Amino acid sequence: MQREEGEAEGVRLSKVMAERGICSRREADELIERGWVFVDGRRVSELGTRISPDARVDLAPEAKMQQAQRVTILLHKPVGYVSGQPEPGYEPAVSLIGGDNQFDRDTAQRFHYSQLKGLAPAGRLDIDSTGLLVLTQDGRVARMLIGENSKIEKEYLVRVEGELLPDGLALLRHGLSLDDKPLRPAEVEWINDDQLRFVLREGRKRQIRRMCELVGLKVVGLKRVRIGRVRLGDLPLGQWRYLREDEGF
Repeated sequence: MQREEGEAEGVRLSKVMAERGICSRREADELIERGWVFVDGRRVSELGTRISPDARVDLAPEAKMQQAQRVTILLHKPVGYVSGQPEPGYEPAVSLIGGDNQFDRDTAQRFHYSQLKGLAPAGRLDIDSTGLLVLTQDGRVARMLIGENSKIEKEYLVRVEGELLPDGLALLRHGLSLDDKPLRPAEVEWINDDQLRFVLREGRKRQIRRMCELVGLKVVGLKRVRIGRVRLGDLPLGQWRYLREDEGF
């Protein structure tokens, strides 16, 4: 029986590693170059190597140790900070990470400036929004939270003003489109006269604000309080802490 070309050639090792959640594709290339990756017991150090999709992939102890040293940080982002690239007149949220405002300094490891290397936000939080922002050095965490197929829930408390359309709540839950692309179903409910609770499983740019505009509401305050199983909790505004070993998204 004739085999498909892709099947005969196999799949890139870095792609298999990313799909299995071992690391990101970029990290996979770094580990492969160092000779820290084994396929079915054989060391692989050549970039672009293709393997069988069901091959066994293991990491050397050095790679596992390097991964264990990568940190994930939870920040209570204030309004006025951009989550990603700096914008004129505004500071990036990563500039808030330092020893002075570490909330868990008495119970966790002490901050070291080497932890800023490669530390990047895993998802956006608008400049005029506040709440839980995750920054990580770990490509596995980033892929879990913002990968194309991620279905991690994100919960928001949203203060609004205006007059909701008669079928507005139903539309917010399912039926709206942004940029000609339908939105995934969302959980939306009133929690008091001027505040809604949203639970989303995607993260389009300014998604909640744009959704509300489509049904007659204007967002006047937005706070993210949960990502997956991790809650903002009592983390003070402008402070941060490490993701604990017993926590997971």
